[in-house]
Amino acid sequence: MKISVCGIACEKCPRMTKGTCPSGEAGCRPKNNPYCKISTCAYNKNISLCFECPEFPCETIKQGPIDYEYCRYLAGITT
Repeated sequence: MKISVCGIACEKCPRMTKGTCPSGEAGCRPKNNPYCKISTCAYNKNISLCFECPEFPCETIKQGPIDYEYCRYLAGITT
């Protein structure tokens, strides 16, 4: 099972199942990404998963990426 940088199982992500994941089959990995603060943060801290960070859970993970909808679940945004 592939796990994205933020902890979502790629196989459960709507973008992955629809074939519209911006990272393709690799899934979301840490990289400098203007559309995902989580990915960029992990990249800058040289970690693979947010859970590896001693600051987890932080404000970045609570806010979620700019607009990937599904990731809003991690931020606790349900509306």
